Amino acid sequence: MKIRICGAVGSGKTTLARELSKKYQIPYYELDQVVRERQGQRGDRLRSESEKAELLKEIIEQPAWIIEGMHNEEWTYDTFEHADVLCLLNPPKKVIKYRLTKRFIRQKLKLETVHYTPTISIYFKMFKWAKMFDEKGRPNVMHLSETVQAELIILENDRDVKEFLRNPAG
Repeated sequence: MKIRICGAVGSGKTTLARELSKKYQIPYYELDQVVRERQGQRGDRLRSESEKAELLKEIIEQPAWIIEGMHNEEWTYDTFEHADVLCLLNPPKKVIKYRLTKRFIRQKLKLETVHYTPTISIYFKMFKWAKMFDEKGRPNVMHLSETVQAELIILENDRDVKEFLRNPAG
């Protein structure tokens, strides 16, 4: 099975990918990890376009995968074309706001690990990114879903997510 998970920052993409991966023994990949090479204390290094393309190609060629991320630009189109299921997480805005605030507080208290330094600037950027996904990302995902064979499943609440975890093939 090949599952592509999309949604705004704070929509639950990584949590869902981890749970699906654990339950079905399918590897999951974060598109942020394709964009950036984590270098520990030295910070992140942005990968070149060719590096991103090669890494994504290696992932897509695997027999099963879960790929999650809000990225839906042209360089990610193969993830849509090769997916069996396209999952769009679409919780209410108030849920995303709550999750982003909870995440920030947990990160500042060092109760949640993170690949970046949680600053107030990044906290506010997350709201900006969530709004950008609403305005541009979601419409693009909906358009892409009409051009590929993958089954589109939209999850709007916890009940939908639980049902998808029971039966990701729709």
